[in-house]
Amino acid sequence: MPEDRPPYPPFTEETARQKVQAAEDAWNTRDPERVASAYTPDSVWRNRDRFITGRDEIIAFLKEKWERELDYALRKSLWGFRENRIAVRFQYEWHDDGGQWWRSYGNELWEFDERGLMRRREASINDVRIAESDRRIRGPRPEAEHGADIPIR
Repeated sequence: MPEDRPPYPPFTEETARQKVQAAEDAWNTRDPERVASAYTPDSVWRNRDRFITGRDEIIAFLKEKWERELDYALRKSLWGFRENRIAVRFQYEWHDDGGQWWRSYGNELWEFDERGLMRRREASINDVRIAESDRRIRGPRPEAEHGADIPIR
């Protein structure tokens, strides 16, 4: 796995936005190995009520996640940044194996090492049932919409 992931801290608004878009793009592949490669080998996560350490646990977690959260599609927005830290808000939509659609709302705090790899991720997430007709996130974001904010509802 690559051991460098530009852009590097300290972040500017432009490089923080690049980092957020790169994360969104990677997560929308639903490829656990690709996603995990953006994290340090000993990265620590809090995801909802789960605590995860290291790439192997990240990969296992993501495999389980995307087996449960079907047709997952994500949008992220930069909330703030400072030096080697970025705050993000996000929404993603998915359905369960019974066909019920969900929109998951969340906030993340990210901390990076000097090589641009994320060494810490803390995510708080809430799920809201939605009707399929209420969906607004359908697959990866088109390039023309990169950087566009996401509505609160």
